[in-house]
Amino acid sequence: MPDTSTAHGPAPRTLALRPLTELLASMRFAIALLTVICIASVIGTVLKQHEPAVNYVNQFGPFWAELFLALKLNAVYSAWWFVLILAFLVLSTSLCITRHAPKYLADLRTYKENIREKSLQAFHHKASATLTGEPPQAAAQRIGQLLVSGGWKVRLQQRQTAAGDGWMVAAKAGAANKLGYIAAHSAIVLVCLGGLLDGDLMVRAQTWFGGKTPYAGGGLIADVKPEHRLSERNPTYRGNLVVAEGTQSSTAILSQSDGVLLQELPFAVELKKFIVEHYSTGMPKLFASEIVIHDRATGQATPARVEVNHPVNYKGVEIYQSSFDDGGSKVVLRARPLVPGTEPFDVQGVIGGSTQLTNMGSGEGATLEFTGLRVLNVENFSGTGASGSGADVRKVDLRESIESRLGAGNKTVTRRELRNVGPSITYKLRDAAGQAREFHNFMLPVDTGDGQPVYLLGVRDTPAEPFRYLRVPVDSEGGMDGFLRMRLALADPALRAQAVRRYAATAVDASRPELAEQLALSAERALALFAGALDDAGTPSDTRPRSGLQAISDFIEGNVPEPERARAADVLVRILNGALFELAQLTRERAGLAPLPQDAATQAFMTQAVLSLSDAQAYPAPLAFELRDFTQVQASVFQVARAPGKGVVYLGCALLIVGIFAMLYVRERRLWVWLAPGDSGTQATMALSTNRKTLDADREFVQLGSKLIGTTPPHGGT
Repeated sequence: MPDTSTAHGPAPRTLALRPLTELLASMRFAIALLTVICIASVIGTVLKQHEPAVNYVNQFGPFWAELFLALKLNAVYSAWWFVLILAFLVLSTSLCITRHAPKYLADLRTYKENIREKSLQAFHHKASATLTGEPPQAAAQRIGQLLVSGGWKVRLQQRQTAAGDGWMVAAKAGAANKLGYIAAHSAIVLVCLGGLLDGDLMVRAQTWFGGKTPYAGGGLIADVKPEHRLSERNPTYRGNLVVAEGTQSSTAILSQSDGVLLQELPFAVELKKFIVEHYSTGMPKLFASEIVIHDRATGQATPARVEVNHPVNYKGVEIYQSSFDDGGSKVVLRARPLVPGTEPFDVQGVIGGSTQLTNMGSGEGATLEFTGLRVLNVENFSGTGASGSGADVRKVDLRESIESRLGAGNKTVTRRELRNVGPSITYKLRDAAGQAREFHNFMLPVDTGDGQPVYLLGVRDTPAEPFRYLRVPVDSEGGMDGFLRMRLALADPALRAQAVRRYAATAVDASRPELAEQLALSAERALALFAGALDDAGTPSDTRPRSGLQAISDFIEGNVPEPERARAADVLVRILNGALFELAQLTRERAGLAPLPQDAATQAFMTQAVLSLSDAQAYPAPLAFELRDFTQVQASVFQVARAPGKGVVYLGCALLIVGIFAMLYVRERRLWVWLAPGDSGTQATMALSTNRKTLDADREFVQLGSKLIGTTPPHGGT
């Protein structure tokens, strides 16, 4: 390399680079980088990473979603700016080590025995004494041996003075403090390098320079083109591998913000059996997979068992039990019409598949997508029912309140009542325009605490919303047929009129026909409002803007003076309940069933039925699909990772622990004792230097002074 210096000093280029080097190697620059990394890590923890773009739009809106995607906040740890900050942190820390490590290492080898005797008077810890009857050389030998026995490293130096030969005893201890600095800073470099190696950097590099592009389509894995596949020689990756029982797979999926990449593995994983064990409450306690690893190069089959927190390593690839999924379970659904014009029918499907429906009753077809089957559903039923009221404000027991929050870490002031409510099916109904709603229906009825079991029919418009459930009461035969018959009969004007006549005939004495006629008119209007056949003014409506109990409320507010609304509402609701009861009896008669008895069970059924009929008007589909039968096929979701930087990170963590311990708990001390001949004996001057001023250093100096030269330091030196 040519010499860039001149006779007058360093070259201008060297002078220009010096401020940049000083900046990169400064502590302020490193702290600023660490602050930005901490902020980015918080964002990456709070904001879900690698989600589809539509999820960010649904949650934050188009503007913020576009901003997050532009700043790569949806993939913080693989964003170019995050990788660049890590690279600058590695560079900054490396420069710090390069600049200071040689000085520290040189300092470890020196004893600084050449210090002048007058300089010892400038130390904070200093003391002087006269050693009678002991020449300087003997005193130096004695002091040196005492220090060595105490764990100090000692060097003796003989000097010529006007009064004779003097001796300097130079000792040092706690040199590991300087090594701690080097170890801690080296640990930061190693951890960052290991993170870069095990992160998304290698995969990103292949997309930037290797011609690889994420795949955003669908279909079979075998049909994906090579430009979306990564070689099995890829040095680092982390992806998911989904394997159904009885099948095997050798291609992992690496999620990217704009699609997926397929990672070829050097082996295939065959799932023999997926094992899940549960507690008595239904909560899972063990996930495990019995697998066979088939080596693609040799054909060797290696059985193994993968459990949560117990991965399997094969040829440098870790196989973790990440989750579980459906492996293509077969289901049988029963379509239950909620509007007239459609008969019940059965449909079969496979989870993950779909089927076309033409008999929806609404005049339009739809696609039924089978999205999920859950055999176990553990729900918390604490606080439901009559006993689930809040705290009694009339009684405040301070001791009980304190003890309820102390003790075991798993103690909670909220009572939990976990219960398995059985299987459920999740499906989507997608219309011709591509818009879909998601439905979640339970197979078995659920008692929510009020004594009336109900079938839960859930629906939501977007994945970001929680499910809203229609509660269908269980009839006396143990199904939902009674409610569905009432639902269809409510939409039939002829059946409503027949139910009104029966109600008027049974509620009014036959000797008062004029009263029976007035009651029939009121009941007919109440049923029509409830069914959505009348508008708020009480006139016939084809669009049915409102129905259910809300329509009754709107009618009363628009037609009854405010002082009389409470009494009118009570009368109208009684009439509505009576007419609906007769409608239920009429539907049972038409179905060939015995009439409902007038008991508490019937009253509970009718109370829930009125509420459910009111809510059912807002149910967005003409059909509800009931899970009738299923054959479960389970699948394991494995995380496969090749992490060559893991050992580097572990080494960095070990160095970080050692370095911090050394810097915090190891004190570097240097001790000098100058021994010179004097008129009345050997004149001893002692000084102590330490990197931290502590009470321990003061006490140690007092002990050393008394032990080595037989005196204590003057006031102010302790």
